[in-house]
Amino acid sequence: MESIGVDGARKPGVGKKLCIVGASGKLGRYLVQHALNQGYEVVGVCREQSVHKLAGFAGRITVFPGATDDRAVIARAVDECDAVLTVLVPWGVDHYASGTAQAVLDHARPGARLVFSCGWHIARDEKDVYPRKFKIYAAVFGRLAKLARVVDVDDQVEACRRIFASDTDWTVVRGSDLEEGDSQGLPVWSRHVGDPVLASNLTRRVDYARFMVEAVENDALVREAPAIVGRLTPSALAHGDRPA
Repeated sequence: MESIGVDGARKPGVGKKLCIVGASGKLGRYLVQHALNQGYEVVGVCREQSVHKLAGFAGRITVFPGATDDRAVIARAVDECDAVLTVLVPWGVDHYASGTAQAVLDHARPGARLVFSCGWHIARDEKDVYPRKFKIYAAVFGRLAKLARVVDVDDQVEACRRIFASDTDWTVVRGSDLEEGDSQGLPVWSRHVGDPVLASNLTRRVDYARFMVEAVENDALVREAPAIVGRLTPSALAHGDRPA
């Protein structure tokens, strides 16, 4: 029997398997819920000490404990998956983000849809425009965080460079600042940072996750790096919801 949603539409994930790398984080847990709502068979990867955060999904997902840059763990988790959603986090100074991205690129099956998350600071091309204040803040924060051995923003840049250079069916979703709250609907997106539609710089985390899950079925987003903003933010309402 075909699985039908409450609105009468067929759930697009039925019969498909999806892996979420970084499933235990705030964004990751929203990804899990959206994927289940769409009918996907869901597997997740997260650090062993964070498995308890997924207790609310017990019996509904399969969890592979381990570091997300552990190639053996990733290889097992993505086996036979139709799509892989990866939360790219630049923790530490041991190339965690680039190691995670490379493991996914190398081990996902041919033709799988790969969707990655990162921030606006990742530039796709020279058409991305950043205010001077933003560039100064990013440079200072990145340097201090790296010196403290907490975050390596440069490694997230390297991770995305590898993704952009690959011949896989990737999408890199570049997020604004995030907040909690009820869904405002699917975020608005632009191809380039600096577009006036993005000026509000705020997205509900639940909607960021929804955008990533829905990107799996959106062929128009293959090899795109959409920068997103909340649908009901002032800039989105003022400038429409068209890609630019």
